[in-house]
Amino acid sequence: MAQRYGGKYSPDSPEGDAPEAVERIRPSHYKGARVDPVGARSNVLFAPPIVLAATSLGGGAAQLATGLAGAGVLLLGAWLLREGLRAEAAFAERRVARRPAIPRKIFAAGLAGLGVAIAVVSKTDSMQFAAPLLYGLSAAALHLAAFGIDPLRSKGMEGVDTFQQDRVARAVQEAETYLTEMEDAVRRAGDRQVEARVERFHAKVSELIRTVEEDPRDLTAARRYLGVYLMGARDAAVKFADIYSRTQDRGAKSDFMMLLTDLEESFGQKTEKLLLDNNADLSVEIEVLRDRLQREGVRPS
Repeated sequence: MAQRYGGKYSPDSPEGDAPEAVERIRPSHYKGARVDPVGARSNVLFAPPIVLAATSLGGGAAQLATGLAGAGVLLLGAWLLREGLRAEAAFAERRVARRPAIPRKIFAAGLAGLGVAIAVVSKTDSMQFAAPLLYGLSAAALHLAAFGIDPLRSKGMEGVDTFQQDRVARAVQEAETYLTEMEDAVRRAGDRQVEARVERFHAKVSELIRTVEEDPRDLTAARRYLGVYLMGARDAAVKFADIYSRTQDRGAKSDFMMLLTDLEESFGQKTEKLLLDNNADLSVEIEVLRDRLQREGVRPS
């Protein structure tokens, strides 16, 4: 049977680590892993602005100005498309979500058409507007056909208190900020095993966040987890990164990994408890409805 080659000085070698810090990566650890929705198709759109700006350098002042303006518009459109794809992916993975406040993909299509029109103007000597207009409309239409439009309707918002939803949105934003700062801190430590462990913890916290988003009434019970506990985890990650980047202290790594394990278990138990409470609420509502039907003389079959 083939065996993985590795030794004392190999990357991610378990030798020398504390036993509790060594943990095999199992398939279940990849649950919740996310792929960046920005793919090669959208990244390719950053090439035309560069080409347009480069080819405009050899022309006159007017051609240079219009070429650079068109390149700037195309660059802004490509950036808006990336943000729109990320917003659409975040919208798709939630059961309860508001539509994006800014239709980034639609604006990106408009900017792509405008940028192409300006590029055509910069390459023509005559002031004819028919050709730039046709090229611009074609580019915008192809952009919409390739990437689609933004979600224009909210989903799962029927019967949801908007005030409570706003409170949840603020709490989630705060939690996501702590998680991002935590991941940025552990990257400074330069240990891939710790980075993978923090990503697993992020996935576990995301489960709690989704539970709260689907039922804003759970925010009161989960606020301490999304606020105080995550802030403490962020502070611990910053201190660990400072120590480990200087001394490569195995003890500090072991303690931090054990802390992540404890936090992950705690967040998982809280998520399960909230789900059980929601099931209990549903059972109560069903029983109340059945009692009312029986009082009305309607017997369930």
